[in-house]
Amino acid sequence: MDDQQKQLIKLAHTKMPFGKYEGRYLIDLPEYYVVWYHNKGFPKGELGQQLQLIYELKLNGLEHLIRTIKVKFPKP
Repeated sequence: MDDQQKQLIKLAHTKMPFGKYEGRYLIDLPEYYVVWYHNKGFPKGELGQQLQLIYELKLNGLEHLIRTIKVKFPKP
């Protein structure tokens, strides 16, 4: 398994660590919230990178890919 695959599996199981949607999987965040972050600026670090990827996935209607990964590769 390459690094990109590992990154997508991790993304599928990452939950929002703070705020109004704390505890919700990033892929399940409302689209308007992710767009708000896109306009405001994503947080620094890994979370920001993950939210940016979530934004791109939602923008292109590809959320189902992450949901499928979450099912096929359950968190150990």
